[in-house]
Amino acid sequence: MPIQSNSLIRRSGAVAFAALIAASPATLVAPPAMAAAGPPSVADLSAQLIDAVVNISTSQTVSADNNDDDEGDDTPRAPMPKLPPGSPFEEFFNQFFNNKDGKGLKRPRKTEALGSGFVIDPSGIIVTNNHVIDDADDIEVNFNDGSKLKAKLLGRDKKVDVAVLKVDPPKPLKAVKFADSDKVRVGDWAMAIGNPFGLSSTVTLGIISARNRDINSGPYDNYLQTDAAINKGNSGGPLFDMDGGVIGINTAIISPTGGSIGLGFSMPSATAQPVIEQLRLYGETRRGWLGVRIQGVTDDIAESLGMDKAQGALIAGVDDKGPAKPAGLEPGDVILKFDGHDIKEMRDLPRLVADTPVDKKVEVLILRKGQTLTKTVTVARLDEGNTAIKASTKPVETPEKPKITKALGLEMSGITKELRDKYKLAADAKGVVVTKVDGGSSAEDKQIKVGDVIVQVGQQSVANPDDVSKRIDELKKGGTKQALLLLSNSQGELRFVALALN
Repeated sequence: MPIQSNSLIRRSGAVAFAALIAASPATLVAPPAMAAAGPPSVADLSAQLIDAVVNISTSQTVSADNNDDDEGDDTPRAPMPKLPPGSPFEEFFNQFFNNKDGKGLKRPRKTEALGSGFVIDPSGIIVTNNHVIDDADDIEVNFNDGSKLKAKLLGRDKKVDVAVLKVDPPKPLKAVKFADSDKVRVGDWAMAIGNPFGLSSTVTLGIISARNRDINSGPYDNYLQTDAAINKGNSGGPLFDMDGGVIGINTAIISPTGGSIGLGFSMPSATAQPVIEQLRLYGETRRGWLGVRIQGVTDDIAESLGMDKAQGALIAGVDDKGPAKPAGLEPGDVILKFDGHDIKEMRDLPRLVADTPVDKKVEVLILRKGQTLTKTVTVARLDEGNTAIKASTKPVETPEKPKITKALGLEMSGITKELRDKYKLAADAKGVVVTKVDGGSSAEDKQIKVGDVIVQVGQQSVANPDDVSKRIDELKKGGTKQALLLLSNSQGELRFVALALN
């Protein structure tokens, strides 16, 4: 959950926080007349668009677990009447109270769900959220004029949470077009049309409250936040600008009750549209792939690397079979630009890479040990099923009674067979293993764990505790205040952590 307190992220629809700002008379700026009076009526606009917004009804047959009598929920139930075996009413009560057939086995039951969608092509192409139709056996599209059509699934993508449907209408449908969400500003008016709680053709109006929101729902989060009222059933519906263009797909809300509290999130059209086009053409996504594991550049890490400010994406690992390796990218490099686009923070990079055409050659600007370098990478296609980076180091033998070193709130040892077995380290793991973390230390705060392996200190490889001590002394003499450690866990996953040297 990205937001704790008592709020919930809900995917059943996307559903303002006002601050009073005091200013002296000299600094007050008169607002535009429209901002003071509110927007003009949107009646004409909504009338033009409402027929393109649809209600999506899905049904799914859920198989019963005949070994589970409580059906896996907490719903209070009346007790089953105790009847003598063979009673003429036994079969009736089994079916009524336990949904069982005459043989005492539970029967599959049918569940239904409602959501929203919108037509993007008069021929019958409809867009909605993936979670609206996920696992559905039947999909039915209900139009504003009361007509209904069965839909088939052309393709879906869980990471961006979009799905593309196809219906065969007797005549061309009313359709809407996408607008450029990158041009939307905070404070712009936005209008949502959908089917909250099954109430069709509901129009709500608000503003764009924020951009580029990360709600931890997937790797490509960059939601538009809106205070237009959005509730359960709005999922998959469109968010319009005041020209009638679709700038987002309403996807999630934050709510402690399930109703709108003015915190709704819409997947921007700039993110969704390329995925939708791929689903229409291929029935699947064809994303670009760089073949690196990345992490954010914190203030501590930026200081340890000699950077003026925290920016970019720090490479923590490079896939041996990915395009980054032959291009010369290495762990410890900070990607500052990708294909001409600035990487202001880590999560900018995955979206840019994913949207890059496969086989395109792009320039990547990196920072390596204080110097900027440009590398050329040929973007490959992402294998959606397997993107893990595996360790590629060779086994290193160490003495069975290694030297223990204490530094930076850590006790460290060379890797022995005993420690390798104890901490379930990979056979090819090499470096220095952490055997103790001091309570209250910076190392504990940075979540360094016993069993983690220190692979590098200050961007230099370490093979034993003496290497660690030596490298720390070198960093201190050079005036460095933060030591950048590259750590590996038992699964071989790499990450960087900066620890203060004082």
